[in-house]
Amino acid sequence: MVITHPVVSDPTDYKGLPFPAKKKLDNGEEIDVAKFLPYGELLKCINAKRPMVYFLDDLGQSPASVQAAVMQLVLARRINGHKVSDHVVFMAATNGRGDRAAVQGILEPVKSRFIILSLTPNVDDWIEWASGPGDMPPMLIAFIEWRKQEGANMLFNFKPTSDIINSPSPRTVATVGSIVNSGCPQSIMHDMIKGAAGEAFAVEYMGFASVFESLPSIRDIEANPLKVNIPEGSSLRYAITAALASGTTEKNFKYVYEYIRRMPKELLVLYMRMATRRDERLKETDVFDSFLAEYADEIVGVYQIG
Repeated sequence: MVITHPVVSDPTDYKGLPFPAKKKLDNGEEIDVAKFLPYGELLKCINAKRPMVYFLDDLGQSPASVQAAVMQLVLARRINGHKVSDHVVFMAATNGRGDRAAVQGILEPVKSRFIILSLTPNVDDWIEWASGPGDMPPMLIAFIEWRKQEGANMLFNFKPTSDIINSPSPRTVATVGSIVNSGCPQSIMHDMIKGAAGEAFAVEYMGFASVFESLPSIRDIEANPLKVNIPEGSSLRYAITAALASGTTEKNFKYVYEYIRRMPKELLVLYMRMATRRDERLKETDVFDSFLAEYADEIVGVYQIG
């Protein structure tokens, strides 16, 4: 993938840099001409020998002169005598004009060169990312999942404004995850989360996180998984699910699983998803095999695990 940023580019980035040259006519006469020398990302686009996505990010923020250069590149797949490699696929992204992202619009002939898809965040997709490569705190993942089950989307409540405040979006929620992972002092945690994703998000998340104080310890669960109390209330149950997922090891997996399977199946599946994302080795245990054998029907249509 090649990522370009038209908003900080010049038209020559997409059509090549002009330089003086000589051209011989049929009668032998030489005249002065200008040729365009491709360089940088454009040169990669021309010389690609394997599949490449040429991604134009924030295209709607770029000036019309840059968009016009992009238009020729995307439509004709040839620019000033240079052919774009057949291995290249063009993609672009932009905010909408109402998002307060300095988008002035996209030229109509540029727009018509693309198939336009309007994308919205999906909680399940975010959880899949957050539990794996996103490396988000289990508590944050559980909070987003819990509020979804309660009918509230805490992942995306984007409100464009000229004021210097943030609102929940996948980007700002990921910033919250980074704050939590950093070991931020509790004395300023609320203010930091408020600054990242807004006051409402900070209040709800901090309230959710505070219930940890009343949860059974993982040591108690390891010692007696069938007798330790199951918390009452959905927020407490989601909280302990996250806590157990983050503390599960190959050594205590059996005991934690015996405890967690006493809870509703959707929480058991969420726990297994989070725990195995955190430690892939858990999938190679007898406990995981037993889980798949017993709950295969429930997994279908809820989450994909393994």
